[in-house]
Amino acid sequence: MVLFSSLTPVFIAIICVLIGVILKKTDGEKERHETKSKPLSRPWVDEDLKDGTDHQLEEEEVDEDWQGLDENVAHVPFSAERYSEAEMIRRSQKFYELLNKRRSVRFLSDEVVPREVIDNVIRTAGTSPSGAHTEPWTFVVVQDSYLKHKIREIVEEEEEINYKKRMGDRWVNDLKRLKTNWIKEYLDTAPYLILIFKQVYGRHPNGKKKTHYYNEISVSIACGILLAALQNAGLYTVTSTPLNCGPQLRTLLKRPANEKLLLLLPVGYPKKDATVPALTRKPLEDIMVVM
Repeated sequence: MVLFSSLTPVFIAIICVLIGVILKKTDGEKERHETKSKPLSRPWVDEDLKDGTDHQLEEEEVDEDWQGLDENVAHVPFSAERYSEAEMIRRSQKFYELLNKRRSVRFLSDEVVPREVIDNVIRTAGTSPSGAHTEPWTFVVVQDSYLKHKIREIVEEEEEINYKKRMGDRWVNDLKRLKTNWIKEYLDTAPYLILIFKQVYGRHPNGKKKTHYYNEISVSIACGILLAALQNAGLYTVTSTPLNCGPQLRTLLKRPANEKLLLLLPVGYPKKDATVPALTRKPLEDIMVVM
């Protein structure tokens, strides 16, 4: 009896510890569940920029037929041009030197650019590879002054909110050194605006939806080729991703619901007094790993 009495405080202490552990575990699981169910607050994420590759088409809308090319598409001989090693090195060096001159230019002239040049650079962008050859891109070329100004109004209204509320202090401070803000004069002055839309799905002739695999990656590659083509033609731009403007711009330009704005490029010649930040690019050893 004496032994039991002396051990009672020990038993009570052990029980209290066990109860504490159980309660802590329960609270932890509850907290993890709440954290998992509560979406992360990322106000600068643009819904239109989400990749639709994993978008599950409704079962009744899926076309069971082959989605892309004819199942028995013919294959033709491929003839590739070969260069000597010296010529390969020369060409690769020259192309690098050309692209290394590419800069994001925010001060664009209103000087007229031949329309044929714009047609050719977009044709070039259209040579990009795409998932299952779905070619999920639409390039909207705007040269009408009224439409350009309406685009500017939409972009500046949203960008002001982005800078003041959505983007956060760190992002805004990082942009200060580049001296950028929500005023986008180049949207009025550039002779052309090219708005690149990704088609998150397509349509078959029967109206059913057609999956566009890796649509955002495919369109992003096409944008890279477009930037190279513009540089090759002696034209300049600044890559613009106007957050939260997609739906309004899609409506303004009368684009269908399956198209989401990915990139907005003002295109033209630089103004004579144009300036760019004095930036440097990472050296090769910082961007390439040879195994």
